[in-house]
Order: sequence, then C-alpha cells, then structure tokens
Amino acid sequence: MTFQAADLIAPLTLDRRTGPHGEVVLRRRNETYEIIVNGCFLMDTSDGRSERLLVDAALERATAADPAVLIGGLGVGFSLAHASGQSRWSRIVVAEREDAIIGWHRAGPLSTFTATALSDPRVSILHTDLNDHLRTTGERYDALCLDIDNGPDWTVTDDNQSLYSPSGLAACRARLTSRGILAIWSAQPSPAFEKALERAGFEDVHTEEVSVARGVPDAVHLARNPV
Repeated sequence: MTFQAADLIAPLTLDRRTGPHGEVVLRRRNETYEIIVNGCFLMDTSDGRSERLLVDAALERATAADPAVLIGGLGVGFSLAHASGQSRWSRIVVAEREDAIIGWHRAGPLSTFTATALSDPRVSILHTDLNDHLRTTGERYDALCLDIDNGPDWTVTDDNQSLYSPSGLAACRARLTSRGILAIWSAQPSPAFEKALERAGFEDVHTEEVSVARGVPDAVHLARNPV
C-alpha cells in the first residue's frame, strides 16, 4: 500500500457529538472534511464520484417525466448537491438521522457543499432514521438513492443492517412507484447482495463500479421495482 503525504497529517477535530446511535465526529485534514461514526470512518469530501453516480444512475433509469427521489443519508452532501443541480427531479427528500450532520450543513463547515441545495424549494430534509421512514411513511418515490453506511457487507452500526435484510428490501419496494429505481451505495461490490435483491423481487439488478486510489472500487447496486 502506498501512502500519500496527506495520510501523515493528523486531523483536526471540529465537533464531537454523542447521540442515540453513538458518537459522531467531524474532522478536517488539510482541506478535506471527514465524518467518523463510533470510531469508524464513514466518508469524506476528497472525491464524491460514486455519490454522484448514485444519483445519475437512478435518474438515467427513472421512467417518470418528473421523478421524485428519496436520498437516504445526508453525509457530506455530495448526493444532495448533485441532485439539486439536475432540473428533472421534481422533489428531493433527504432522510438523515444524525442531528449533528444536519447542523453541520445548515450552519457549519459542510454548508460550503450544500448551501445552494438547501435553499432549493424542491428539497426537504427529514430528521429521521431511514429504516423507520421506509417502514412508516405513506410516500412513494420514483427513485431511492441510499447511502447510510459502508454497504451491505460492512455496516458502521448494527441497526443499519436491517436496510439490507429481506424486510428492509421489501420496505424499499413498498416505497417505490411502479418501475421505480433502487440505488444503494457500497464501499465494495457485493455479489451476495445482488442475489438478495433478486430474491426480494427486484429486476434489472446490476452493479456499477468506481475505481479508487487504493483498494477495491466503490460500487452502486441498482435494481428496478417490477410492479
């Protein structure tokens, strides 16, 4: 493994919060912001290509003329900012369970990345757990772009595993319109998860990959609700 000079620079902790799901930390390393959850790296602002692919792939496959999208996880804001820059989305809803992350975007360092999107009248930010929202809301969406963890094979918190379970995938289907698109971000491709999507009744299941500087590629798992 080859290390870059930036890897040797100690990060500066900007904020640290403890909430119902554990500890959430915002750090800065040079010009890059990092989100750490329960001591585990979640994401940073160094790239964003795969987060934008998450939105692009869903929009390209959406059949509605003016589709509505649910983005699961605000994170560093790449997916939200990218969706806001696309005029075709009629409604952009974001579900984020961490109050700290919402605050960092509304009045903190991460506002640099999402200030324009947060002023977009199509955008709504819901302070709610994605899994709870999927199971309790009556809303339906033409696309679900979900990025709440490191993927089905490596979850940061145990309760996030339910998203990738049979009941979680059934909840995703229930929230999608006919022919709606499910797009799920993962830190690595997961052939086993592709099979889980098929067993859950999705069709057109496949994975798109984005190469990274080191290690396995990021992945976006895609599937269509057939009914």
